[in-house]
Amino acid sequence: MLAFFTHTVTPVVGNKYDNIKIVIYTGDIDATPSSILEKAKNVFNIALDVDKITFVFLKQRHWVEARKYPHFTLLGQSLGSIVLGLEAVSDCRVGCYVHYPTISTDMLKRVQYRHTAHNNKAYVARNPFLTRIKLVYYRLFSKMYRFASRCSETIMVNSSWTENHILELLDVPFKTFRVYPPCEIEHLRKLEHIEKNDEIVILSVGQFRPEKNHPLQLQILYELRTLLARDEDLWNQIRLIIVGSCRNEEEYERLQNMKDLAKHLSLENSIDFKVNVPYDDLLKMYETTKIGIHTMWNEHFGIGIVECMAAGLIMVAHKSGGPLLDIVETSEGSQNGFLATDAVEYAACILNIILSPDEANQNIIDAARSSVARFSEEEFDKQFLRAISTLFN
Repeated sequence: MLAFFTHTVTPVVGNKYDNIKIVIYTGDIDATPSSILEKAKNVFNIALDVDKITFVFLKQRHWVEARKYPHFTLLGQSLGSIVLGLEAVSDCRVGCYVHYPTISTDMLKRVQYRHTAHNNKAYVARNPFLTRIKLVYYRLFSKMYRFASRCSETIMVNSSWTENHILELLDVPFKTFRVYPPCEIEHLRKLEHIEKNDEIVILSVGQFRPEKNHPLQLQILYELRTLLARDEDLWNQIRLIIVGSCRNEEEYERLQNMKDLAKHLSLENSIDFKVNVPYDDLLKMYETTKIGIHTMWNEHFGIGIVECMAAGLIMVAHKSGGPLLDIVETSEGSQNGFLATDAVEYAACILNIILSPDEANQNIIDAARSSVARFSEEEFDKQFLRAISTLFN
């Protein structure tokens, strides 16, 4: 038996090898196979062959949920994953497709230099003793992660950023392959935009999770309003639509906090929050949107960025991670988007797009739509099958 813990590989392997059994492990014990496949179709536009798939429902998923471990979350979730993994498979040849390493050198540096972040709480960052303890914990954990990960017979990574971290952590370049995730772009590249002369729509797409940094998006809009203080008519045309999914009570609470922050900044009349939007509705938003923003620091890849670019949006993404290393090019003559690091830079980029001639913006859109071909499903199929070929020999 060969195990892969990813939803992206099922159609590819199933089309290449006729004599294999595809098993999807899920902790959604209240769901049915048909409802899971229907959701994959509605949300990701991925249709799977039911006849080739067997579902295994795992009852131990609660051991890997972050809320179970308010402290030592990485360790708790990793030990819990052992319990969950043992329930799922045994005697397998293992290949892994890593989207985001559980621990990275960036996380170690953030603790070492006492920077507050979603994985390094303020009371820890302020306390030298707690920082020292957490640093020891992280270093020990990284050794455990290295030991476990090196057991995989092939290691695929989804971006240059992830590849750099995996090579640094595991040091197994001979079995590490960069395989960009499959992005359904062909139908998006064919979308035609519906111009709205009285409205300039800025679109954000992403889950309501802390690392997506939605508060920064509100700060960006606040800075943009400041830049347009003398042009109220233009400001009144601008609308930010934040599309995101909420999976649990914690994320709905985070969404409410965002709405409260919008009111605090007096931006509530310029922002729409859209929750758990069906894919067809998202396509309609793409058709009327001029600009896209993505604010996560060190996004490991950025499928949402690729999809927006394919749909004809001019993207402004964070100058780090996958957007910087793999997706967005800002050089003159080949520019396909913009990169920024803080609210002021984002606002300046957005204003630049708004004020630029249509021809200049169209050149960026055309370059973006051409550049995303390297992230197509066909390219993924080719690279993925190359990486796993040794497992089937």
